[in-house]
This record gives sequence, C-alpha cells and structure tokens, in this order.
Amino acid sequence: MKNHHYDFKRKVEVQCREHTLSLGSRTYIMGILNVTPDSFSDGGKFTQLQSAVEHAKEMVSQGADIIDIGGESTRPGHTPIDAEEEIARVLPVLEKLVQELDIPISVDTTKALVANKVLEAGAHMVNDIWGLQKDPAMAQVLARYDVPIVIMHNQEGTDYEGDIMEEIIRFLKKSVSIALDAGIRRENIILDPGIGFGKTADQNIQVLARLCELNELGFPVLLGASRKSMIGKILALEKDQRLEGTLSTSVIGVMSGVDIVRVHDVKENYRAVKVADAIVRGV
Repeated sequence: MKNHHYDFKRKVEVQCREHTLSLGSRTYIMGILNVTPDSFSDGGKFTQLQSAVEHAKEMVSQGADIIDIGGESTRPGHTPIDAEEEIARVLPVLEKLVQELDIPISVDTTKALVANKVLEAGAHMVNDIWGLQKDPAMAQVLARYDVPIVIMHNQEGTDYEGDIMEEIIRFLKKSVSIALDAGIRRENIILDPGIGFGKTADQNIQVLARLCELNELGFPVLLGASRKSMIGKILALEKDQRLEGTLSTSVIGVMSGVDIVRVHDVKENYRAVKVADAIVRGV
C-alpha cells in the first residue's frame, strides 16, 4: 500500500547504543514514564523510584519497545524546573532501568546539562520537545554520544504566518540543519510534528490529517498524540477517558507512515498498531 509517496518497504537501522531499531519494518511503541508531580495526564503517580520502575517493566511486558522518561512536565501552565531538579528526578529511575531492562531508554529533556548527565549514565536516546532550538549546547552533547535524537516541532503561541504544515516543516528543517552542523549523523534523527504543542485543537487535527507530508523530509517520524486535549475536545472527555481516541490517532499514524507512537496505554496501542501494521505493511 502506498500513501503519498511513502514507501512502506523503506528501512532505517537506528542504533541506540547496544540496541537496534529497524524502523520501517513495523511501528514501534514508546511507553511514557512521567516522573513528575505535575504531568498533565499521570502526574504524581510514578514519582517514587519503585513505582516508576515497576510501571516501566509493566509497559515492557505489554509490548513497549522504548521507554521515554520525563522529569519536567510539558503541559500548558507547567512549573519550570532547573537542570539539577530534573536530574534528581530522572537519574535514579534511569540507572535502574538501564540495568534491569533490555530495551532502549529515552529521556525527554530540553536541557543540554540533563542530556549530558543521562547519556553519561547510559540513556540510549534523547527526546527534545524544542527540536535542538531551546538550548544551544544540546546538539553538541548528542553528537558527542552518537545517540538518536527526537526533534519535535514547537513554538510559543498558536499563530502561524502561512500554511501550518509548511511552517512545521520549515522549523524541522532548521532543527535538522542544527543537528547536522553539530555532527549528529542523519541516521540518528527522528522527527515529531509536536501534537499539542504550539497548536490549537483544530490545528492538531489538521496536522494529523496531513502527517504523511512529513515523510518527504526523509527521516523516521514519531507521533505523540496520546490523551491529548484535541481528543478531549472531539469526544468531550477528560484525559483518563481518551483511550479509544488515542487508538484512532495511532492507527492513523501507521497509515501515514509513522515509525514510532509515543503512548501512555501500551497494551491497547500495541494491539491496535499490530493490526494496522498487518494491514498496511503486511507484517
């Protein structure tokens, strides 16, 4: 099945240190592990070391291919924290997971200091919601450790001068240039359109409808739409009632050529994506 010039036979081997992701062969599941007291969806549930580790292991048993640890909430109106606080939240969990799990561990951060610390401690990849454009030192840190980076589109406010996808692609191209200029290898770059960041609910819907346009850039794509307010607006449901809506976005992602879906509810998304992959990719 072809979709807007997307070749579902395309394969990209992404090396996360000792782990290899064969992107293009199937859709990978990234399980969200928030170790923040104020995360928008599950804030405060996994701030204790043991509960965080147990939740990560549960997600792996349900089909997670990657665990993404977040130490600072990115929800609208969140309280910013400094690098030291973020490291104090993330590092103990990361150190345990690197020892006890046999899959890549990603850390969600915008700070070069945090990235350097977690990569030193064995993290396999970094997820930057500001696409290397917030902290000028971030790209150099990632180049030094030679690990994958998820580059996400973001902006302050929701005003777009022109077509929203053209603006997102322009931002992502700038981030890719920053990455390549710093010495990050092309094979280590993954793009994320940033559903829920710098966009209204209607704009998020438009981006999801046009996801396949990102494939023209030639990089793997990650989709993070799990439990987002756009789903809440469509269904008039609170964040803990948005599972079915999330599954819809994951399946749309597979049909649009997305390589990784970042989700809270691993078991259900794993099943939905597996069926979608069988239909779309024939795997």
